[in-house]
Amino acid sequence: MARRFREITAGIESDLGGDLTEAQKHITARAATLACWCEERETELAQGQDFDALQYSTVSNALRRLLSDLGLERKAKDITPDLHSYIAAKGQANG
Repeated sequence: MARRFREITAGIESDLGGDLTEAQKHITARAATLACWCEERETELAQGQDFDALQYSTVSNALRRLLSDLGLERKAKDITPDLHSYIAAKGQANG
């Protein structure tokens, strides 16, 4: 479960462009926790175990709201170098 939590967290962070605020990091962690919980319930359902649809629906909706707060669209990561890095790279290329 810890591995899956890290995978989900990394995926969300990547979708958000990688430079998260502290608040986004906390929301991402909560969303990953709920996503793991949902996945466990889905596995139990597939195995024919008892399934609480109301509880699952409540958690799924909470997860959706957290993800919506973060933004559901993928954001491009800014890879533009700062001026110092750009000048340094140009100096190395010419030198």
